[in-house]
Amino acid sequence: MKEVTVAELKKLKDNKVDFQLIDVREEHELEICEIGGLHIAMGEVMDNLDKISRDKQVIIHCRSGARSGAICQALEANGFSNVYNLKGGIIAWSTEIDPSITKY
Repeated sequence: MKEVTVAELKKLKDNKVDFQLIDVREEHELEICEIGGLHIAMGEVMDNLDKISRDKQVIIHCRSGARSGAICQALEANGFSNVYNLKGGIIAWSTEIDPSITKY
């Protein structure tokens, strides 16, 4: 499974690179904090493959990187070669990039 760090994600955002960010956390988690991206809850990803780009880099994130890692593996098993797990998830984003993001 391929991964990107939060520093690499910040660089992509800062440079306005065309990529897709997908948040696989549950709806109630979005109320706590978010870093952007398309929300597709983990349990709904496989029913929404048409919403996931096959043409550009896709970065999947969750709270810590565990759920997004599982989703990356599932997507790779379904033919996606352009998916990357956000290493450390939102917790790492809060620690390394933006401490105003709530850790939970």
